[in-house]
Amino acid sequence: MPAEVSFTALTPLSFLERSAQVYPEKIAIIHGECRLSYREFAAHAQQLASALHASGIAPGDRVAYLCPNIPEMLIAHFAVPLAGAVLVAINNRLASEEIRYICDHSGAKLLFVDTELHPVLEPLAGRLASVREIVSVDGAGVASRVAGPSYADFLHRGAGEKYLPWKVDDEYRTICLNYTSGTTGRPKGVMYTHRGAYLNALGEIIHCTFTPETVYLWTLPMFHCNGWCMPWAVTGIGASHICLRQVRAQTIWDALTTQAVTHLAGAPTVLSTMANAPQAQRLGRELVVTTAGAPPSPTIIAQMEKLGARVVHVYGLTEVYGPYTVCQWQPRWADEEVADRARKLARQGVAMLIADPIRVVDERMCDVPRDGRTIGEVVMHGNNVMAGYFNDPEATNKAFHGGYFHSGDLAVWHPDGYIELRDRAKDIIISGGENISTIEVEQAIVGHPAVLEAAVIGVPDDRWGERPKAFVVLKHDQQVAAQELIDHCKRVIARFKAPDFIEFVEELPKTSTGKLQKFALRERERSAGRHHIKD
Repeated sequence: MPAEVSFTALTPLSFLERSAQVYPEKIAIIHGECRLSYREFAAHAQQLASALHASGIAPGDRVAYLCPNIPEMLIAHFAVPLAGAVLVAINNRLASEEIRYICDHSGAKLLFVDTELHPVLEPLAGRLASVREIVSVDGAGVASRVAGPSYADFLHRGAGEKYLPWKVDDEYRTICLNYTSGTTGRPKGVMYTHRGAYLNALGEIIHCTFTPETVYLWTLPMFHCNGWCMPWAVTGIGASHICLRQVRAQTIWDALTTQAVTHLAGAPTVLSTMANAPQAQRLGRELVVTTAGAPPSPTIIAQMEKLGARVVHVYGLTEVYGPYTVCQWQPRWADEEVADRARKLARQGVAMLIADPIRVVDERMCDVPRDGRTIGEVVMHGNNVMAGYFNDPEATNKAFHGGYFHSGDLAVWHPDGYIELRDRAKDIIISGGENISTIEVEQAIVGHPAVLEAAVIGVPDDRWGERPKAFVVLKHDQQVAAQELIDHCKRVIARFKAPDFIEFVEELPKTSTGKLQKFALRERERSAGRHHIKD
C-alpha cells in the first residue's frame, strides 16, 4: 500500500475507546448492585492490561479465563488484547482434564478463575504445564481455594502504569482462541483475528439492530465464540450490558421485568426456557432475541412472537466467529399467518452484510440447484472465517479443502437464495435410499402441544437400513402416548419420515451452549444393546 494512503488496522479495541469518549458517564455494565460507566470500563481495562504487562505477559502470550458472565469476563475481552495477548475463554462447564488439555494446548501463562469454579481446578494442582499463576476472581463471596493472587491484588500491579493505545499494528494478529466442543475428538483451538472480530461485531450491530439505547442481557455464554462477538458489538454502539452469573428462567424474567431489557441472545433451549417458564408473560415492549446454536423450530419462534419478541435467527460455527448468516426479514412476511412466517424464520438465511455469500455445494464443490430439495454441504469463505486451528496445520488444511471452510452441515438452497439446514452430515438418516432430516422430524414432534423438546437419531433396521428414533421431553404435567406422537408426525411430514420408536426422557444431553449431543444418545443406545448404532 502506498505510504500516502491513510490506513488504520481494524481492531474491536477501538470500540471501547470511542464509547468511553462519547458516553463517558453512561452506565456500561450492570451486575447486581454493581454499576460501571464507560469511563470506568475503559480505565479498568487499561489497568488490567498494564497489570498483565507487569506480570510478564508479552505480545502473543495466551491468557486463559474460566469465569461465568461477570464483568471481569467482559473486561477481559478488551484488556487482554490491549496488552497484546490472546484471550482463551474456557467453557466453565468442562471437566478438570478438559480444562487441563486446553490450558496445555494453548500454552496459557495465566489463568483467571472465578472462585465458585475453584473445585474443578483442585485435581489439577501442579499439573498445568504452562500456567505460571492462577488469579482468583472473587465470585459471589466464595473464598479462594487455590494458590495465587486475588484479582484485586493482581489488578494493583497495573496501578500507575503508562496508558496503552487502543490500536494494533497488524489486524491479522490473533485476538483470541476458542476451543471447539471436541465431540468427535480433541477440541481444536480456533484462531480469531482482530480484523475478523471487528467486522463480525459490526455485523451484529446491524443485524441485531443494536442502538445506544440497547440494554443487552447476557444469556449467551461469553466463552462461546466470545459471546458471538457481542462483548465488542454491544460496547461499540455504546449500549448497556447486564451480566448474569446464572442463566435461569427466574433471573431472565426478573431482568426482563425490572431492567428494561431490549435484546438478548441464546440457543433455542434458552428461548424454550423463557417461553415455558411460570413467569412468562407478554412484554410491553419489543424484545429482540437472536438465536442460533441449533435450528429453532417454527413452534418456538411462534411462541416467542406471542410474548412480544422479535426473533433474529442466525447461523454459524465456532470457526466463523459465531454467526455467519441471518434469516433476513422480508416486509411481505408481516402479512403471512404466524405459522407460515415462523417456518420462513426457521431457515438459516443468507450471509450477513460483512460476510462473503454462503454456498451449498456437492462433492465436486459445485453449487447445488436452488430448488429447496437438493442437499449439499454448507461452505464459507472470507473475512469472517477463522485464521486456522492453533498448532494444527493438518486439521486446518482438511477444513479448507477446495479453498472454502467446510462446515459439515447439510442444507438445501431455496429459490430466494435462503439456505435451510437439513442436518449434520453424520446425523442424516438414510432409510430405504431416502434421506431423512432429523431436524425436520424434531420440528414435527415439537409441534405437538404436549412436547417441550425432542431429539432424533437413526437406528438400524433390517428392511430399510435405518429408521428414526425420537427421544422426547414433555412439558410439565403433560401426558401423551407414543403412538399419538407418531400419528401426529405422519400428519405433518411424509409418513416414511415419522419415527418408528419414541422414548420419553426427563432431559436431553446438551452442550453448555444448548446444542443437542446426539452422539451421547447413540452411545446410550449402543451401551443398552438395543440397537447396533453407527458411529
